[in-house]
Amino acid sequence: MMRAQYLIPVAVVLGGLALSSFYVVDEREKALVLQFGEVTTVRTDPGLGFKVPLIQTVAKYDDRILSINTQPLEVTPLDDRRLVVDAFARWRIADTVRFREAVGTGGEAFAKSRLDGILNNAIREVMGSVPSTAVLSDDRTALMNQIRDQAKREAASLGVDVIDVRLTRTDLPTQNLAATYARMRAEREREAADERARGGEAAQRVRAAADRTVIELTSAARRQAEIIRGEAEAEANGIYAEAYGRDQSFFAFTRALQFYSDSLKPGSTSLVTNPSSLYFDYGHFVQSLGDGGTPVVAAQ
Repeated sequence: MMRAQYLIPVAVVLGGLALSSFYVVDEREKALVLQFGEVTTVRTDPGLGFKVPLIQTVAKYDDRILSINTQPLEVTPLDDRRLVVDAFARWRIADTVRFREAVGTGGEAFAKSRLDGILNNAIREVMGSVPSTAVLSDDRTALMNQIRDQAKREAASLGVDVIDVRLTRTDLPTQNLAATYARMRAEREREAADERARGGEAAQRVRAAADRTVIELTSAARRQAEIIRGEAEAEANGIYAEAYGRDQSFFAFTRALQFYSDSLKPGSTSLVTNPSSLYFDYGHFVQSLGDGGTPVVAAQ
């Protein structure tokens, strides 16, 4: 009976030691067997493993691709135009032994803090080597690849492989937005003023050319009209002279009719004359015209 009392605790202790000597590695994990802090075994395959109880311990790490998001960071590109940038990265533990040596017992949380500093340094250095137009452009693949490559080189000392880095936001600081919008507005207004000035200059040239064309066409038309009028008057005078030479009485008759027509137009000046004037004696009036005289009506 006394022996049974001692055997049961011993059996329990031995059972506990036997159970603690086994460990399970999940397919999503890597494991390190440590003996007094030194790595003795690296397990990358899933399954059941054995360790010496009380002497050896097991540290497990995630073997999946992990993510990390950086805090918004102010950077200064080449043109001294401050920008706010944040990014995220994909990473995984590539060398479990080196990772353990680098982070110790801090694990993945400590690794993330170290990796965050590495990413921030890489972002600052790469962004500071290009102008802000390259950072704000739609195609930033080359910049993100540069950040990834630099972070990968620095993170290798942690046993970490940086797989990808992406910029999620590249904006102006809040305090700079108003000044930037004002500058953009001033530039647009200046461009509009330049366009209006060029348009006014072009319009002035068109108007000047049109005015010159009008003057030239009007002068040419007047000159041609004077020529035609002179030729017509000369031709009319010739016709009158020829008619006068053929029939003097008919010529005198037509001149009398023309004189009466011109003097009796509506709205013309009224005639005040003696009833015995030549104006009312048609026969003598025509005869005076036929003799080549000029009808004169004296106002009384």
